[in-house]
This record gives sequence, structure tokens and C-alpha cells, in this order.
Amino acid sequence: MRLVLLGDVMLGRLVNDGLRSRPVEFPWGDTMDFLKSADASVCNLECVISDRGVPWEPARKAFHFRTDSKNIEVLKKASITAVTLANNHTLDFGAEALADTLSSLDASGIKRAGAGIDFGDASRPAYFKAGGVDVALISFTDNEPDWEAKEKTPGVYYLPVDLKDPRAAMLLDMIGEAKKRAELVIVSPHWGPNRGYRPVPIHIPFAHAMIDAGADIVFGHSCHVFQGVELYRGRPIIYSAGDFIDDYAVDEVERNDESFVFILETEGARLRRLLLYPTMIIRFQARAASGFLAEDIAIKMKNLSSEFKTKLKWLEEECCLELFLAQQ
Repeated sequence: MRLVLLGDVMLGRLVNDGLRSRPVEFPWGDTMDFLKSADASVCNLECVISDRGVPWEPARKAFHFRTDSKNIEVLKKASITAVTLANNHTLDFGAEALADTLSSLDASGIKRAGAGIDFGDASRPAYFKAGGVDVALISFTDNEPDWEAKEKTPGVYYLPVDLKDPRAAMLLDMIGEAKKRAELVIVSPHWGPNRGYRPVPIHIPFAHAMIDAGADIVFGHSCHVFQGVELYRGRPIIYSAGDFIDDYAVDEVERNDESFVFILETEGARLRRLLLYPTMIIRFQARAASGFLAEDIAIKMKNLSSEFKTKLKWLEEECCLELFLAQQ
């Protein structure tokens, strides 16, 4: 089984403007080949899909991301299986736009996790099959506590990254319950600040606790740049995947235009290896990096991962990094 994992996908603002005259597959560039060859694919959707709503408290929040409702076709064209919605842009245009996003995804058969019409909906894992493997996807965020879904209020699955908080215990129990139903459990946190090549210190024991509870892979995002991969008990922890599609200004020091297509390969439900194909955002489009650019991105990831004693191997012919996973 091949499962593709992608970081932040933002289809608003200039990306949205471009989609009014370009084909729906444009934002994916040549990375569409990876998506079409996968058994399933998951991304963090960093915008709402709606034609309604007004910006949420612009005096407090500077950036608001929304893409036209027709752009659900962008996700469908790429055969996206599931999206994570627990992030700091899911209520950028209020409850109406969130409702439109949920209904568009549901009508298209795209699974979702991390936001909903109430707490039960927002916190519920998404379940799907990939190559005959039953997969569970859990999504939460430590951003925007004002957007926390309540018993009768729409919002995101908000969770402080604090093992002493009782909500953390609830999450760990949820992971354990999901593992009883699914063969492969993905936990996808949108956590931490907007910059930094190294995870916030508390993220490390928190990620370990999620693996101990039954997660097979932790797939994090939020900080706009990728961070190192850790191998813990034979299971990969991607602390941050970085940005995959957007229109953001590029920081020349912390290159937020660089990321990877992460491909998790399994033999049945048994983890086999993780492949990391370097990518770049060029003119609002995801592109597979090549040549020296790909190697430079790969070297950065190798160095960051080596701080966790993770050994990534560069496969020159495939132009990707490889991490073998030996489950315990």
C-alpha cells in the first residue's frame, strides 16, 4: 500500500485567482503523478471552500484564506482521499463558510477530520480504506483556542499540547480506540509557531505518547517549514511537513517554499518504508524538485533528522530520501 501525505494546501487568495482561468489540476503541477499512483492521499487543507462568509475579526487576525466553492474539484482531480481541518484557517470566514466546506467535502466523498458542526463531529476520526488496509485519521490543533468546537457549537478539535491537560488523556484514549477499529492510525497535529526548523520541546514527548497510545505515524504541520523526521519504536514522526501549495512570500532564510511528498509504504498493515520526494512551490504550484535543488533540500532534511539519530538514505535515481521502518 502507498499512502501519500502532504503538508499545508492553501487554495485561497492568488491561488484562487489563478484558478479562475487555469485548469483545476494546475496547483498540483507535476506532483499529480505521485497522487495518481497512490492508494490514498491526505493533506492539510489550509483554507475554506465557500462563496460565503466575512473575515473573522480582522483586527485580531491578519490572514484569511478562502477558495471558491467550485474548487472542490481541485481536490477531486487529485484524488485526495481525506483532509485535515484542525488548523488556524478553518473558521477564517465564519461558521457559514465552514458549513459549506464540510458539505462540499462530504458530497464529494472526501473524508475529513479535525473540524465539524460540534465537538463530536470535529474530534471524530475519519476512516477509509487504502490498498485493502483500514486507516484512521485523527486531526487536532493547538492554534486558535477561540475556535474550539463545543457540544452544540461548530469549530475545530482544539487541544493544548500538554500531557498534564485532561484533554490529552482523552486524545490518547481516542487513539487507542481507533487502533481497535483500524489497522493503521495517522495522527495529524497542526501545532506550534509559524517558523522554526526544530520542534517545540514539548512536541517530542507528546508525539512519543501518541505512538505509545497506538498511532502508527504522526504527521505534523503548521510552522511553514519542514522539520526533521524521528523514528520512534519503528514508527515515523514528521514533526512538520511544511507548505505544499500556497501564495506566501518566501523567507530566504527559512525556505517556506520547500517541502516533500511523503509516501508511506506498507506490506498490508505492516510499515515498510517512508519515501520523501523534495518539492518546491513555484508560482503558486507544487513542483517536484530536481538536480542540485532536490539534493540541497534533501541534505537539509537529512541533517535535521540526524539530530533524532534518524538515518535517511538518498536514492539518486528516484530523487528521494528513504527511511526503512522496522516495527517493534
